[in-house]
Amino acid sequence: MNGTLYLIPNTLGDEAREEQLSSVLPIDTILRAAQLRYWIVENAKTARSFLKAVSTQATLVCPMQEMIMSEWRGPGKEHQGHEAVDLKKLLQPLLDGHDLGLMSEAGLPAIADPGADIVNAAHRLGITVRALVGPSSLLLALMASGMNGQSFAFHGYLPVNQADKVNALKQLEQESKRKNQTQLWIETPYRNSAMIETMLQSLHPNTQICVAADLSLPTEWVKSHTVASWQASIKKEPGLIQALHQRPAVFLLLA
Repeated sequence: MNGTLYLIPNTLGDEAREEQLSSVLPIDTILRAAQLRYWIVENAKTARSFLKAVSTQATLVCPMQEMIMSEWRGPGKEHQGHEAVDLKKLLQPLLDGHDLGLMSEAGLPAIADPGADIVNAAHRLGITVRALVGPSSLLLALMASGMNGQSFAFHGYLPVNQADKVNALKQLEQESKRKNQTQLWIETPYRNSAMIETMLQSLHPNTQICVAADLSLPTEWVKSHTVASWQASIKKEPGLIQALHQRPAVFLLLA
């Protein structure tokens, strides 16, 4: 019989994982992670850090140096034309009857994460997939934003080019107004300041925008107001935007 592919959630921050673990992961998820010897991960060093934290709450099935970890960062240029071969090789432990864990760098595997290709390949091979409970920065941000949680869309990363970024933001605003739909996206943390400045310059004063940073961490910060209110806050507190520099964040708007 084939093994089961377990989708193992990770913490949303890489600092003080031991303190975070019990706050963001159920004990059943922690116990399952401790029982897995075979893994597909984005980064083995990060994965070992997570499992070290797990080991403080559950006994690992074997020493970490005996675990079999394969790294997978998605089908980039180096994988073009070879995706099926690579994925089947990565999933071979499952075909040999072993359970295997899929871990993202942060949050949930396969959500805003290249692990979706692994899951899809597992289904094609007839492998059972089990998603375990853990934190999603996208859903936490949506919950905390006060925006429409009945209809929403996630767009990954917006264009880096300034003109293209402005155009994308205006299109999202129009789509949000037309459908009464919350729009979500993420950004590389060092571009947070530029993203917020562009939003405030490009969007209608009555459009509601939210920035949710460091979700589930002690430094969590969420602000959800109209563009006009954001602009007023920044006049009173000029360092507000810069304070979000280099902090993982989710961006939302509702027109």
